[in-house]
Amino acid sequence: MGGQQTGWGGRPVYVVDGSRTPFLKARGKPGPFTASDLAVAAGRPVLARQPFPASALDEVILGCMMPSPDEANIGRVAALRLGCGDKVPAWTVQRNCASGLQSIDSAAQNIASGRSSLVLAGGTESMSRAPILYNDTMVNWLAALNSARTPGAKLKLLGSLRPGHFKPVIALLRGLTDPVVGLSMGQTAEILAHRFDISREMMDGFAMRSHLRLAAAHKDGKLEEIEVLYDNRGNAYDHDDGVRPDSTVEKLAKLRPVFDKPIGNVTAGNSAQITDGAAWLLLASEDMIEKHDLKVMGQLIDSQWSGLDPAQMGLGPSYAMAPIMQRHNLDTPDLDYIEINEAFAAQVLACLAAWKDADFCREELGRDTAFTPIDEERLNIDGGGVAIGHPVGTSGARIVLHMLKTLERENARRGMTSICIGGGQGGALLIERV
Repeated sequence: MGGQQTGWGGRPVYVVDGSRTPFLKARGKPGPFTASDLAVAAGRPVLARQPFPASALDEVILGCMMPSPDEANIGRVAALRLGCGDKVPAWTVQRNCASGLQSIDSAAQNIASGRSSLVLAGGTESMSRAPILYNDTMVNWLAALNSARTPGAKLKLLGSLRPGHFKPVIALLRGLTDPVVGLSMGQTAEILAHRFDISREMMDGFAMRSHLRLAAAHKDGKLEEIEVLYDNRGNAYDHDDGVRPDSTVEKLAKLRPVFDKPIGNVTAGNSAQITDGAAWLLLASEDMIEKHDLKVMGQLIDSQWSGLDPAQMGLGPSYAMAPIMQRHNLDTPDLDYIEINEAFAAQVLACLAAWKDADFCREELGRDTAFTPIDEERLNIDGGGVAIGHPVGTSGARIVLHMLKTLERENARRGMTSICIGGGQGGALLIERV
């Protein structure tokens, strides 16, 4: 086959198959599926299509941010439930919003180095099931109650209970807040909007387009990577159910700011939805492709991880894509399609503004000139996280899978996927169709 040298060195790395679940919007209560349920539902069709048994895999790698208490090392839980058998090792990775992309990067490194030849890699998240925790006051009270030895001591402790003991710690809100800079992810988006003069109208226009593009993709059958989900009550889920086909700028303009009240511009409507979903990709070396006569979707060429100010974490894609472009002597027109995960409309628009800003490229990226502006007709062409949702452990895998499908569908050659990461990082992956 003779694939080209990769950024990981060593052997070429190919993707031969993949699928995902529909992304289901969280609606204020636990969704119908746990994170491992979603991973199993997305993985079974992929493995069922292969000419080899699941036990032939060298390893399984799964990204996840918030597995339930019953899903410790959820990668192993999913592998066993998928029938990979006791002898296939499996592990879990966590790089916040890019956990799914990290799983693919880790798999690619192992294949390139020769440590593995067949790897199932992906991401899963059931954000609707993020835990609600006791606060420290209540935990200490429970510890004291457990230590009390006499009925009198227990009664005294019961009398000390106050309403503050019952104030919950909502893990999802804590997880979406940076503990170092003390800002929520939405507040970091507001900072970027101010820095790059991104108006409310621009954000809402971007959000509307995301919904309309996703609705059109569903209608036109362009999301064949989605596998139907079935719950234990016989309900079927066959599409990303947070999409709003009737979205308009006028409707979005009625929503109030969430993160910088009352004067901010980032709203629930121009932010990614809280969502449940899973995605997998099957990666293989050249010898495995030849041995099993596998069809190749594309080759993974290079990856990059970059760090930046956590208060401006949304610019992560700009930082991560640039070194790959430099290593391969590319400019924006050399990319047929680009996927930038939509954590917030403002965040993606800020990346577009930074990419073409000469001062930013010189001072932050070390370039003599700015990049050619990204053509938005080639960016997130079937919608993104604002419409699809952003299950944090999954999105990095979803955008890679969809890029491969897009290149195949459009008979295109090269694409870039990238994602911003809470805590001030960015990840990117260069893909080519073989």
